[in-house]
Amino acid sequence: MKKGKLFVLTGPSGTGVGEVIKGVNRLRDDISFVTPITSRKMKQGEVNGHGFYFYELEEWENLKANGGLLEHTTFAGNDYGTSKKLVEEIINSGRNVLLNLEIERAKQIHENMHDAIFILIVKESLKKLEETYIQKKMSDIEIRVRINEAKKIYQNSGFFNYIVFDDNISQATEEVNAIITAESCRTEARLEHIKF
Repeated sequence: MKKGKLFVLTGPSGTGVGEVIKGVNRLRDDISFVTPITSRKMKQGEVNGHGFYFYELEEWENLKANGGLLEHTTFAGNDYGTSKKLVEEIINSGRNVLLNLEIERAKQIHENMHDAIFILIVKESLKKLEETYIQKKMSDIEIRVRINEAKKIYQNSGFFNYIVFDDNISQATEEVNAIITAESCRTEARLEHIKF
């Protein structure tokens, strides 16, 4: 059985990464999404496996210590991350996984999963990104903060395999779709399936 791949999409706030992922999911029938895991307590009405898988703190620490997390972060005193086992199960079933992550979390996956594919979604210029923020009626301070965050992403973009411009969401979606198709046609991905 052919294996799928993990595709990690990252981009500054306002670049439509989520829209691109939704569009690609509509175009393909080989995409799966991984439910994130967390150490926080389950809230009333939540169901384990819907939105999050919930772990006790001790379970979480064991998972982290034994390399069970592809990436993780802490927010508001709680830990969140991506399970290596869940990703590998989907990939081994022949399906592709798409993750939308901030750059620091994407870097962790780059260190932990060397065959993952990294796609940076950006505007063609910081000026265009700034115009997006202005259209959303953000304050000057908020715009400056977000532009500075975008600059940091651009400056740390060396590990990405592809860059896609999202000035046109439909085109960006088609390009990401084409990347996924191209990756499935790589020699190493297909050679083992050739019958001699």
